[in-house]
Amino acid sequence: MQTINGFSKLSKVEKIEWLSSQLEGEAKDLVNRLNEFWHQDETVQARLDEFSENTLSNFDLPFGIAPNFCINDKIFSIPMVIEESSVVAAASLGAKYWLERGGFKARVISTVKVGQVHFKWQGSKDKLHSFFNAQKENLLNSLNHLTQNMEKRGGGIVGLELVDMTDKIENYWQLKLSAQTCDAMGANFINSILEEMAQVFRSMVANSHEFDQFEKEVQIIMCILSNYTPDCIVECSVSCPIDDLGVVNGVPAREFPEKFATAVEIARVDPNRAATHNKGIMNGIDAVILATGNDFRAVEACAHAYAARDGQYRSLTTASLADDTFTFSIKIPLAVGTVGGLTSLHPLAKTSLAILGNPSAEELMMITAAVGLAQNFGAVKSLVTTGIQQGHMKLHLLNIMGQLGATSEQVEEGKKYFADKVVSYTAVRNFLNL
Repeated sequence: MQTINGFSKLSKVEKIEWLSSQLEGEAKDLVNRLNEFWHQDETVQARLDEFSENTLSNFDLPFGIAPNFCINDKIFSIPMVIEESSVVAAASLGAKYWLERGGFKARVISTVKVGQVHFKWQGSKDKLHSFFNAQKENLLNSLNHLTQNMEKRGGGIVGLELVDMTDKIENYWQLKLSAQTCDAMGANFINSILEEMAQVFRSMVANSHEFDQFEKEVQIIMCILSNYTPDCIVECSVSCPIDDLGVVNGVPAREFPEKFATAVEIARVDPNRAATHNKGIMNGIDAVILATGNDFRAVEACAHAYAARDGQYRSLTTASLADDTFTFSIKIPLAVGTVGGLTSLHPLAKTSLAILGNPSAEELMMITAAVGLAQNFGAVKSLVTTGIQQGHMKLHLLNIMGQLGATSEQVEEGKKYFADKVVSYTAVRNFLNL
């Protein structure tokens, strides 16, 4: 592969032609197929091309629906974008199971998001704290032109503090901003405020008569929101009398919740299990985040940081057996938006939100948490009863047969053949006589 200058200035067709010229054999043929995945509507394709840099084509993922979610006594069919076949199935089964037992109960605890101005400054700590306290209101007022529209919608800056971090890094301080961003995820809003505030603060210090000359220099390191939002948090739970759980995959109603609660407790105390446990939760959550055009990387980063907030990585869900009642719950930070960004630009993101009834950001937080809980319930239920592979591999059967080039007739025969058999790559290959 050769280097190239000005690649970004080439047209999409020229980019593909250049890439093809660098490859040989099968790879060359595959690259030439990239245009097969362009959207037929040129206007839609042009919009998709704008979402990223050096775009050549589109990478499709399945868009599915998990029906029968009863959340706070309201029924939802929830869009999910994910390539793992068992995820939507597990979420749907979990939703149906709890539909008959009262559904999901969710509430948003808080919706505060955080941004930081990171800077270095040397001088008297007492002086800086005194100066900040005296000038805090003026500093906030200087940002009114950036916050007034958000304030009209009920949001805006809700807190600002000076944080001394000099015990961690020499001369290192923060201006820590807390904000409400209503139905927007708020990254651009917060970052714009931070960059403006940094310049105003630096100018205030430089022009103040309270500091010695060497104390007047504020070195701005960076201004950026934090994707760790432990105060933008939602909780969701399901609960019913233990006897109402019924026999689960052959496991009696009394034995099942005990095994289930123990499995969740294992994920609380063992990081090795917790990582896989929480990955299952995020299977469901990420699928909804993707479908609605939100930032799944930010949500993932925050969730895992929150899972380790006490110094050990732990489960994001809890299960309890008290007063003859089984309760399973999740408490998780979810910074999402329903206006702005891809939520307004991506055609299928807009469709997803329409399917959900055009929820507010808080409603989307509750919906997403419910899917994560349903997904985790399905995974743990399988683990403590039949085992995870039985259901997973049956759903994976079509993928394996597709990989092996099975005809439509062979697929139908395979479904019948493996109805009561263990699915594996080798078993499917043998079935197809390959």
